[in-house]
Amino acid sequence: MRITELFDNGEFVVTAEVGPPKGIHIDGMVEEAKKYLSGVHFVNVTDNQSSVMRLGSLATCKVLKDAGLNPIFQLTCRDRNRIALQSDLLSAAMLGIDNILCLTGDHTKLGDHPQAKPVFDLDSVSLLYAASLLETGKDLGGNDLVGEPPKFAKGAVVSPCSDSVDAQLVKMERKVAAGAEYFQTQAVFEPEKFIKFMEQAKQFGKPVQVGIIIPKSAGMCKFMNKNVAGVHIPDALIEELQADKEKTKAGITGVEIAARIIRECKPYCQGVHIMSLGWEDKIPALLEQAGLK
Repeated sequence: MRITELFDNGEFVVTAEVGPPKGIHIDGMVEEAKKYLSGVHFVNVTDNQSSVMRLGSLATCKVLKDAGLNPIFQLTCRDRNRIALQSDLLSAAMLGIDNILCLTGDHTKLGDHPQAKPVFDLDSVSLLYAASLLETGKDLGGNDLVGEPPKFAKGAVVSPCSDSVDAQLVKMERKVAAGAEYFQTQAVFEPEKFIKFMEQAKQFGKPVQVGIIIPKSAGMCKFMNKNVAGVHIPDALIEELQADKEKTKAGITGVEIAARIIRECKPYCQGVHIMSLGWEDKIPALLEQAGLK
């Protein structure tokens, strides 16, 4: 099932993100996904998130698909050239994994192998174009594919709360022109900025899922404010997390904040994308409080 089919049917689409383990033992992750993510439509699988080496996204997608879940294959340009990227896209299609999310990727210096050489032969826009071209039966070299070409539901990312909204709208327009069919946003903590952005983004006519992170602590929020581009967590939310440390430690406050943001943003978007960052067990409560169960 392609995510675009649900959008076309007018459904409010819920996705959640999982990170493959740093090793080959995946049974625990799969069981947690089956237990806690049964209430979401699709499961994004990160691709060496934050430039930290992990089990591959494509292999993890296949395991999740075999377990009865609907995976979204995240694909970054950081570690592969255009030959490898196109090859992985074809491999995904051959395995029946046709939901993709195209990203440029974090620089290698941010991860656990800072000495690794980054590739960035393509960026997210040209990767979307490559996927679109494969759908016509051609590769980036102009060569014909053998047999029937693949078909993908092609996703991209946008940062609605960035300081430069105009630049984000330009990037969004370029991604739509390259073939993007839906968008997932960077984490939103300021619904008013998201709503204002969506008023302008609706000109592109593409479904947008608001990105949600369950805030774990005031320290986490301060770190994100300092280090994560396109994200700003207001002081009022940080104070809310500091008010009752035991409640915050248990995840109760973070779930309340995330659910409130979803409820405020829901009328202005077509879905929600949850980046739980290891708190997959909090997702059922989040969905219930947000009215999405």
